Amino acid sequence: MKTAIENPCQPLQLSLIVPVWQEAATIGTTLAHLQPLRDAGHEVIVVDGGSDDGTVGLAKGGCDRVIHSGRGRALQMNAGAQVASGNVLLFLHADTRLPASALGALVQFQASRQAWGRFDVRLSGRRSLFRVIAWFMNRRSRLTGIATGDQAMFVRRLVFEALRGFEPVPLMEDVEFSSRLKLVSRPFCIADPVVTNSRRWEQQGAWRTILLMWRLRWRYWRGESPESLVTAYRSDVRNGRKS
Repeated sequence: MKTAIENPCQPLQLSLIVPVWQEAATIGTTLAHLQPLRDAGHEVIVVDGGSDDGTVGLAKGGCDRVIHSGRGRALQMNAGAQVASGNVLLFLHADTRLPASALGALVQFQASRQAWGRFDVRLSGRRSLFRVIAWFMNRRSRLTGIATGDQAMFVRRLVFEALRGFEPVPLMEDVEFSSRLKLVSRPFCIADPVVTNSRRWEQQGAWRTILLMWRLRWRYWRGESPESLVTAYRSDVRNGRKS
């Protein structure tokens, strides 16, 4: 697939898009970590999916703008991209922290001929199992060229627009978008990892979460719809909370 890629000599103008829902406990810390990027002239856009816990009020003042959209990461990230002014879009989960070296690495990406990329990931928990999980996540991503939202995906704006952004599905939007991005270029992989919160793994159980995610991906690759997968995902989470 051929699509336009900006002149790599063009200076990096970064738009960080943070989809949120009920993130009052984390949004302040998230945005505080992004202030050095704002101080360097890059923009941060928070996209709320209908929070009623005070997330929006806490976000104001810590970002360049807060906008509202329907709930769902794909919808929220697309909405943020529509109002973004940067030539590179970076999609960041509210519980994920960029490394201090992120800006320098993204400048290197801007000077490359690659269309998109992602960071390696590290889980915040201290258990050695979390290091093993992260190693396999990163290894799998390098081998397959597929990224997940936990890896802070970034893409050139013109490429994002040419591909019409994320498919508006309730699950696997990151995997689906990666599959299309691979047709443009291999990902630019940044080894210095983002740190994502391990709360999901700790609450649901590490092995249970691993098996759930692999099972969902297997069903997705066999052609099941994201709508049926999200039903299975929510059912598993509810059952996990009861156990």
